[in-house]
Amino acid sequence: MYKTLLTLAALATSTSAFAQQWDGPLAHLSRGQNPDGTPVTVSGSLEEVADAALEGDRIAWDFVEGVTTEVGPRQAGTEAETRGRVWAMAWLDKHGFENVADEPFDMDTWVPGDIWRAHVTAPFPQELIVQPLGNSAATPVGGLEAEVVFFPTVAELRTAPDGSLEGKIAYISHQMRPAMDGSHYGFAGPARWVGAGIAASKGAIATVIKAVGTDYHRNPHTGGTGFPEGVEPIPAAAMSVPDAENLERMFERADGRPIRIRLELNPRRIGTQTSGNVVGEIVGRNPDLPPVLLACHLDSWWNAPGAFDDGAGCGIIAAAALHVGAAGQPLRTIRVLFAGAEEVGLFGSVAYSKAHIDEPIAVGIESDFGADRIWRFESNFRETNPDLHARLASSVARYGVANSTIVASGGADLNISRDQGGAIIDLQQDGTRYFDLHHTPDDTLDKIDIAQLRQNVAVWTQVVGILANEERAIKTGGIVPSAPPTMEQ
Repeated sequence: MYKTLLTLAALATSTSAFAQQWDGPLAHLSRGQNPDGTPVTVSGSLEEVADAALEGDRIAWDFVEGVTTEVGPRQAGTEAETRGRVWAMAWLDKHGFENVADEPFDMDTWVPGDIWRAHVTAPFPQELIVQPLGNSAATPVGGLEAEVVFFPTVAELRTAPDGSLEGKIAYISHQMRPAMDGSHYGFAGPARWVGAGIAASKGAIATVIKAVGTDYHRNPHTGGTGFPEGVEPIPAAAMSVPDAENLERMFERADGRPIRIRLELNPRRIGTQTSGNVVGEIVGRNPDLPPVLLACHLDSWWNAPGAFDDGAGCGIIAAAALHVGAAGQPLRTIRVLFAGAEEVGLFGSVAYSKAHIDEPIAVGIESDFGADRIWRFESNFRETNPDLHARLASSVARYGVANSTIVASGGADLNISRDQGGAIIDLQQDGTRYFDLHHTPDDTLDKIDIAQLRQNVAVWTQVVGILANEERAIKTGGIVPSAPPTMEQ
């Protein structure tokens, strides 16, 4: 089924081999070097270019390797995120994208500080590994110490009487497990998303949660937490899963003795800072047709270079856009959106929708679930455009992608598609190991499986190529669900 790169390179030398060619800067993409040092190039039909990406794409890897090596962690609103945008624009320019721009917006900025300590002081003194949650308040200098109250679930925390946590630390657990579709994130996530706010409203002076993750490394999973209006933020930290389970064993054998923890965190807010969205385009033949929007997010948390979340996603969408261009200038423009400040509150997605709400989008797709293989195709127009849905699903079956009746809801950075009531596609990735890495120091380049990364690029190339050459409007019949429970903020 899949042609070798050598075969495709030979075909590319024949002017009669392919019907669809154009003279743009993307007509031939480098696939490495021949023995004499000259570049191996490939062009061809959409199917042939997508199959070539499966066997030898280097573009997505080039992006994620470059941004993680040359920029590193890209916390929203910081100098590092600014460097990331500058780097990404240079990369897009170098690879032939047009209309490359940084679209700035302002945001209130939280930073984690550099002190994150937790110790059990009684009855089993020892260190526990924690990191602050986004929007956490700081402890007093030197930390705070208090008795810990154990809540196995957020539901049990909600039932605690008002005032019952005065002067105490709330510890919140959960039972998250790996899942191919990542569904346990929605189950366990509230411990992080709302736990600290609920505890604060009941008088807690701090909150520690079992990190929302599935690995057993001593790497806490950070992420944002929120506080209801009128509730003063309190110190809030995530504890690594093995440390959290150790703490729970302490509760089992404490024989009624109070467990006390000393916690010290020094995060702070640094006021209004500038973030931004980076955009670029493969310009289509008909600029009057609404573009296809491919989204990812460029920022990461401070504690890792964000290879899985979401450097790989940006590499995948950029590579797909370039590969579609290699098959011939598309009918519609393909626009890539590297959203800023996603992790801390979807600020980039909101800002992009606000700035471009009057510019119709044909269809939106996002890559923000790591770099492992795509296994399921979803759209929100299966009923309204059944032929297109079926054609897209059939086109990626050869890559092991299953069709689905699930209605696509779109990634976090597709606010504009939801706000416009537009078409959305979800190319669901295998999330079995995603929450081993998510928001941890382990989210590094070595975790990316190149073969699976290439499968993503091939699938995206095939889907985007069909969409970018679709003449008809894609109607949804009003089927545009709310965003899924990603709650990065």
